[in-house]
Amino acid sequence: MESSSSISLLLFFMSFCCMGFRAGEAAAKTAAAALYVLGDSLVDVGNNNYLATILKANFLHNGVDFAGGRPTGRFSNGRNAADFFAEGLGLPSPPPFLSINRRPNQTEAFLKGINFASGGAGVLDSTNRNLCLSMNKQIEHLAAINGAIEGEIGAGEALKHLSNSLFVVNIGSNDILGYLMLFNSTPPINQYVDSMVSFLGEQLQRIYSLGARKLLFIGTGPIGCCPFQRNSNGECNITANSLSNSFNKGAVSLLREMKSKLPNFNYSFFNTSLAVSELIQNSANHGFTEVKAACCGLGGNLNANIPCTPVSYCCKDRRRHIFWDFAHPTEATVQFTAKIVADGSAPYVYPINMRQLSTI
Repeated sequence: MESSSSISLLLFFMSFCCMGFRAGEAAAKTAAAALYVLGDSLVDVGNNNYLATILKANFLHNGVDFAGGRPTGRFSNGRNAADFFAEGLGLPSPPPFLSINRRPNQTEAFLKGINFASGGAGVLDSTNRNLCLSMNKQIEHLAAINGAIEGEIGAGEALKHLSNSLFVVNIGSNDILGYLMLFNSTPPINQYVDSMVSFLGEQLQRIYSLGARKLLFIGTGPIGCCPFQRNSNGECNITANSLSNSFNKGAVSLLREMKSKLPNFNYSFFNTSLAVSELIQNSANHGFTEVKAACCGLGGNLNANIPCTPVSYCCKDRRRHIFWDFAHPTEATVQFTAKIVADGSAPYVYPINMRQLSTI
């Protein structure tokens, strides 16, 4: 029997489709001045292209469904969550910070929104050290553009601009995967999650101090159900999903505390784990037929032994796959979840959705 939340999810999408949603109509209701994105490969739009790292996606088959059929550095067959959030707000998808930080007139670009996200990034500096822009490094870059904006338009106007902008944070998955792959069971799970949450709290406070007043936090998903976690026996890794749920609970507690203590702070939390888990369980209702295997990859029962590369197998029915590669969702999956982020309600997104947050 379907859970009540699963039924709610289905009804939401039935009503959503009947409304004939168009991004332009929704954009008229937003008041967000710009979009600033921090996080990992789920929202990276090309920063890693500019790094000396093996964590890149600027090659085929990545981008096969992006405009022009070209790879951009997104770990996806097409657009990722950052693109859909921007579209839902009627804003341009922010460019990668490293693509513009040396350009002339960069402050003008900064005012239009920036994406700092980096594939492989984690809350902890030790996660994929030297292979990406860690969350702390991304915040350092945010501080730098804050200073540049203040120098251009003054501290008061800079704060007004940033406080009217939407900040997206999507982080934590790589820390969890790192624990599972490198630490095994040392330190204990609870201690490791507590450390993640503690560092996250400091980072969110710093983002607030730099002007963020509207924060959209994207919770970690059912990591144990991605193809390379299922690869051994086809079943979800319960430990990985438990870690993800524990981290999300800690993140929600942080956000609630910030809301109660910090002037003018508002947030929206998206329960990715719940939404994607129910999508997997009820995939046929939403047009998905493959919930376990990677669309692009090589080897193993789930096409997930080797990441997506130019020589990897790439499926043709990408809109019917939940997972693009060994760990990342397809554009179709992200589009599905982004609609919930924008216009959904509890228990998937709360206490308000992205649209409501943007208009505060």
